[in-house]
Amino acid sequence: MGESSLDEVVRLEREIARLQALQVRALAEYSASRDDAADVASEVALALAISENAARIKIWLARDLVTRLPETLDAMARGEIDLYKASKVSEPTAVLSDGMAGEVDAAVAGRLVGRGPASIRRMVNRAVYKVDPEGAAARAEARRRERPVELRHADDAMATLTAELPAELPAELPAELPAEVASAAYAWIDRCARALRNAGDERTMDQLRADVFASLLLGGASGGGSVRAEIFIHIDFATLIGLADKPADLAGHGPLPASIARAIAFDPNSTWRRIITDSHTGAPIDVGRERYRPPAVTADHVKVRDRECRFATCHRPAHFVDLDHVVPYQRNGDTNTGNLIGLCRRHHRTKHTPGWRFELTDTGELHITTPAGRTHIASDEPGRPNTA
Repeated sequence: MGESSLDEVVRLEREIARLQALQVRALAEYSASRDDAADVASEVALALAISENAARIKIWLARDLVTRLPETLDAMARGEIDLYKASKVSEPTAVLSDGMAGEVDAAVAGRLVGRGPASIRRMVNRAVYKVDPEGAAARAEARRRERPVELRHADDAMATLTAELPAELPAELPAELPAEVASAAYAWIDRCARALRNAGDERTMDQLRADVFASLLLGGASGGGSVRAEIFIHIDFATLIGLADKPADLAGHGPLPASIARAIAFDPNSTWRRIITDSHTGAPIDVGRERYRPPAVTADHVKVRDRECRFATCHRPAHFVDLDHVVPYQRNGDTNTGNLIGLCRRHHRTKHTPGWRFELTDTGELHITTPAGRTHIASDEPGRPNTA
């Protein structure tokens, strides 16, 4: 009974996706019939009882899917992805020309099934880097220059302090803090930033606040500077020495422009884990050793190989995961790279919950069987043994 109920859930999810595809086509057709007039959003908002901003987003996404991303829309029509997942193709390609967007659409269309929204967006970002490497690098540099810090007040005497930081900075605060704590923290960050500015620092106030924010979180002085943290940046050898400009890969985030990755790799004050990979296979061929507490060589190999939690749809970076025996140690499972995988704490516990079965194939694919009897294959992120 449980399995048939889950089958029905899956069937209905696919039917919802197909209906969403029909609505997308109808909405784009209606907007076109009105010559895409500005007041169409007002009319759609009234018809659907939503805000005009939500209506504008719906119309924009519908036009984009119909005109620039037809293969993604076809995947919706087949029930393979829903509208939210389709938006993860649309959003990263919005900066591209129609022709480049079409290239990305064609490149990812056959690889959407079974992927979560985050995985789809990362895959699309890689495709965007491939078709427009110079534009991607320029956009990344521009966003890194902006990096604002914001204090947002919420209900019940709470507030959120947020910052847009370069992806390789593993810095974050809890989502919400007591309002007076968040306000005091922002005031201190702003005070430090102004002191640096008054001392002649030429960074903008937004840049200074963001750099102070990151530096304080990472245990440094309040003026920014080189970061000390254990994260993995995978860069192929040809790109490292400047013969190619393929995007590097930051575990837990996705692609980084080659220029940024090279700057990190050669920073003499940096303790980033620089993982040099084979240009053809993505396998690690050299692991930077400049770090505080090097783990055992076996654990090191597994974390570098896996990059992230091996549970399908999870992107927890491998340096924050537990190492787990696929065949349990108590059942004579070997403690070696062929029987160890990285799982975040939540999915480590899931693996040991009755009804779940994890199997690692000879080719390195991880097959996860759920209590309902469904088997899922872990995503083929670059650097993993099952990379196509």
